[in-house]
Amino acid sequence: MANNGTVETSDSLKAFGAALKAFRERAALTQEQLAVLIDYSVATVASVEQGRRLPTPPFIDRVEAVLDAFGVLRAMARHVGRERGLAVWFREWAQLEETAVTLCTYECRVVPGLLQTEEYTRAVMLNVPPPPSEEQLGERIAARRARQERLRRTPPIAFSFIVEEAVLLRHVGGEEVTRALLGHLLACAELWNVELQVMPLRQPFHAGTDGPMRLLETPERHWVGYAEGQKTGQLITDREAVSVMQMRYAKMRSQALSPADSAELLRQMRGAP
Repeated sequence: MANNGTVETSDSLKAFGAALKAFRERAALTQEQLAVLIDYSVATVASVEQGRRLPTPPFIDRVEAVLDAFGVLRAMARHVGRERGLAVWFREWAQLEETAVTLCTYECRVVPGLLQTEEYTRAVMLNVPPPPSEEQLGERIAARRARQERLRRTPPIAFSFIVEEAVLLRHVGGEEVTRALLGHLLACAELWNVELQVMPLRQPFHAGTDGPMRLLETPERHWVGYAEGQKTGQLITDREAVSVMQMRYAKMRSQALSPADSAELLRQMRGAP
């Protein structure tokens, strides 16, 4: 366990990296040559080999095929776990995200992790005590970046995000970080599988006053919910409870600004490009 008791680190990433390097050298490939063959950057290949970056499912599939690794890397990846850098209470939900069909997120505290820039992520994590070590901070940022690849996953996930305008007006990290974040949100909103809505600051009718929530549809067409508080998280599977969350989320979608109006508000907040 990490010093704060919430993040687990292990040697599994280093073991995966060492195995990847061994298979690469067996194939007589340099990191540069492998990077070209799998369509990833050299920096990504190097970071994975050094155990500093989480191997994503597409990365694993490509190196398996190119290196003819007999399924060894894929098998090892199951134990690497995308857990390093993730809070204990969030891991089960993060695993469900990997195969989700639909994912709905309402946030009133911070910009959802899937939509954050690295600079914003860093500012958020440094703001909340206890301060992480540099290693812990790097692990958490890496875990978040790995999760963000789900925005462009194949098969795609249908995303819906509702974010409070107040979250954006807070300017976490300062003006430059906020301006870059707003530009990033606009870029994410242009993805065909992403719907982003802003809940206006003045909205007398609001179905989300009980706090942030997430809803997820599995490949089997089952819905589950998730709620998070101070150092706690709860996976919600009871059908009645999930139904209530769906009802509230649907209501919020009608109360928030439309995607088009939300994008216009983001452009106004960002100012000139």
